[in-house]
Amino acid sequence: MTHDQVFDTIIIGGSYAGLSAAMALGRSLRNVLIIDNGRPCNRQTPHSHNFLTQDGKTPAEISAIAREQVAQYNTIEFASDSVVTASQLNGLFVVDTANGLHYQTRKLILATGIRDIMPEIPGFSECWGVSVIHCPYCHGYEFRRKRTGILVPEDPTAAIHLSGLVKNLTSYVTLFTNGNTPFDATQLMNFEELNIKVNTQKISKIQHQDGNLQQLRLENGEMIALDALYARVPFDLHHTIGEQLGCSKTEMGLLQVDAFQKTTASGVYACGDISNPMRSVASAVYTGNLAGAMVNMALCEAKP
Repeated sequence: MTHDQVFDTIIIGGSYAGLSAAMALGRSLRNVLIIDNGRPCNRQTPHSHNFLTQDGKTPAEISAIAREQVAQYNTIEFASDSVVTASQLNGLFVVDTANGLHYQTRKLILATGIRDIMPEIPGFSECWGVSVIHCPYCHGYEFRRKRTGILVPEDPTAAIHLSGLVKNLTSYVTLFTNGNTPFDATQLMNFEELNIKVNTQKISKIQHQDGNLQQLRLENGEMIALDALYARVPFDLHHTIGEQLGCSKTEMGLLQVDAFQKTTASGVYACGDISNPMRSVASAVYTGNLAGAMVNMALCEAKP
């Protein structure tokens, strides 16, 4: 079924970035449709931090407040659905959803976030966002002075950078290479000087209680007690909407945007985690607000 209205903007994704973009557009009297399936990547995280006025609230609580405030602007509509395809036709974008609906819009904002790909370690996914964490700015304070590990990714450069940030928060830091040997002699000596341990054993299981890490079981039978484990896991965009529209990606696999959140596809903007490696509520809200403002400006400048 085709929706008769042509929207000024359709926003795909209704979490922090999408809602922030919608608020900027709603306050500019733009007709906006937010399409969201209600499954944000941080739904398992117990508390959100490092965002002024909302520090310590649950992600769902922040989203609920944001959605309630955005809904007050009567030019904004919501659809509980998932977008399957998007294309351009006669100067408009045509969006098709999983529920069989078809929408048309003048501009498009992608704010769908990313999908984390968990390693095949039993217990990892249950702890993700609770005690297996990705960001010291978002979660590190709560685990200050605690027994902390860092799961070393394939590229050890990220772990080297992260180890300094974590060491600032706790003296109890261990790097787990999970069976790999990514560090050279000089790097190992630097870790030793900083009193950062390096464990090369493969992890066989994460033991936890309701997502709260208790200890790592290693393949050699050793048990390592831990309170937190940092991990930078691979991800994908869990859809091909950007590719369908001709959006280029960065080397990291995110959608490429300029300083105004424009993608490389004309009329398509992106914000939040899908376009920004700084995975935080504050960054999502900022990039969403900027995307909304830039779309409104583009609409104002467009020829009738």
